[in-house]
Amino acid sequence: MPILKAPPKQSKNESLQLRVSTEFKFKLQRYAQFLEATPSYVVIEALNRIFDKDRDFKAWLVQHPRDSDQMRTENNSTMETTSKS
Repeated sequence: MPILKAPPKQSKNESLQLRVSTEFKFKLQRYAQFLEATPSYVVIEALNRIFDKDRDFKAWLVQHPRDSDQMRTENNSTMETTSKS
């Protein structure tokens, strides 16, 4: 048995571009500053909390399983369309 534990596997990160109001951006930046974290961390943690707590969403996920490759392709198409708008 090794003396040191292997580091946790890092999940692959992807970029996501969103349009938000100036006020929202300011509040997000201030909240991140309050936590001594990054705005990305705040968004990820907030959404993960929603995903974990929303029973209706969990039920919907079970009823609508998707292949992750298909979903990734659809999301890329949506993001391209959105960014061109």
